[in-house]
Amino acid sequence: MVKYVKTALSLVIALFPALFFSQEIKQMTANEVAELAVKNHQQLKVSAQNIDIAKQNTNVTKLQKLPTITASTSQFYLGDAVAIDKDFSNSTNVPMPHYGSSYAVQATQLIFKGGLVNKSIELAGLREQLSELDLEKNKQDVKFLVISNYLDVYKILNQQEVFQNNKRLAQERLKNIQKFYQQGMVTRNEVIRGELAIKNLDQGILTLVNNKKILNYNLSIALGLPTDTEILPIESLENKEAGIGMEYYVNLAHDSNPAMKSAKTNRDVADKNIEIIKTDKMPTVAGFGGYTLQRPITTRNPVLDMYSGGWQTGVSLSYNIDNLYKTKERVKLGELQKTQANDAITLTQQNIDMAVNAAYVKYQESIQQADILNDAKKLAEENYNITEAKYLNQLAVQAEMIDAQNQKLQSELDYANAEINVLYQYYNLLKSTGTL
Repeated sequence: MVKYVKTALSLVIALFPALFFSQEIKQMTANEVAELAVKNHQQLKVSAQNIDIAKQNTNVTKLQKLPTITASTSQFYLGDAVAIDKDFSNSTNVPMPHYGSSYAVQATQLIFKGGLVNKSIELAGLREQLSELDLEKNKQDVKFLVISNYLDVYKILNQQEVFQNNKRLAQERLKNIQKFYQQGMVTRNEVIRGELAIKNLDQGILTLVNNKKILNYNLSIALGLPTDTEILPIESLENKEAGIGMEYYVNLAHDSNPAMKSAKTNRDVADKNIEIIKTDKMPTVAGFGGYTLQRPITTRNPVLDMYSGGWQTGVSLSYNIDNLYKTKERVKLGELQKTQANDAITLTQQNIDMAVNAAYVKYQESIQQADILNDAKKLAEENYNITEAKYLNQLAVQAEMIDAQNQKLQSELDYANAEINVLYQYYNLLKSTGTL
């Protein structure tokens, strides 16, 4: 009975980590990673709040269309008046009601100011567009960041597979060496070299495992997933749209890149700012109305301790004469800002063209590099097989075998990295166009 209890306890202990510390494995493509980042990345949540702020600012600006209404009251102590002759020879004390109060309501409505209110609302709308474009740019940056981390995980998985395959080959070779050693065909140092080769592979595998843990943790946070989630990339490694041509991507960038759209919107902001400045040349026409109630009545003698009420309504016309010479300089400033905005569009387009050109050339290069490294991998594998056959027949020494293995390992790692680099350069090309 005790034996069965011990067996059951050992099974529970063995299964405990799997039951309570199991890691969720999530298979994802690059697009799925990017979409999840857009939904959950904290940076984008902060950027999205700028849009809400800009929209609320537009709503605040629209309030200028509503009338301005003020209500006021005052309570005061009124002292006695003193009447003095014009030669200051005599004075007379005039008793006054000591308690005084006044109540007033005044409303003002802007009728005309050269379209100032509507232009201010339009300017606020342009600033909304800029905040939305800033969010779009941040989305592109976040997508590329998480996809880069995703591809790094993919690269590490491929490298791990390469290391594991080479470790199995090294272990098989070590078995053969040990047989040779037992037969007295090789010395002990040959066995040690084989064991050291495996230890070097184990060290590489350990580094890769820890790097993958770090990337998985960071990527999980960026995607809003539990931090113990293991991301398993399943993106196809096939070339993506390799033959469209650079002109296609350049035109796409001119139409879609958020930086280009922001530059054009900034020019519209400069235009609208000039229109707003020019409204200062216009007079201000406003309607007004109000009612006033005041106590006591001090406009007659004797003073009456009564309320005096009255209302008024009308239209006011005002014009700041100094704007005749001040506005001219402000318009000149606005024109300079518009010229700067136009130059910024040209600069932005040049930067985008250079970025797209570099990204496209690097994408084509990555495809060609992958083909070259694939051929190199095949040659290194062939060299390894030949050297191994020679070594098993005692026609090559251990140093040649290790050299052939290192060449094989390096060529396989280079090709695995090159495959991932093709994907990286493709997504970098999409980012340069603003369509990632």
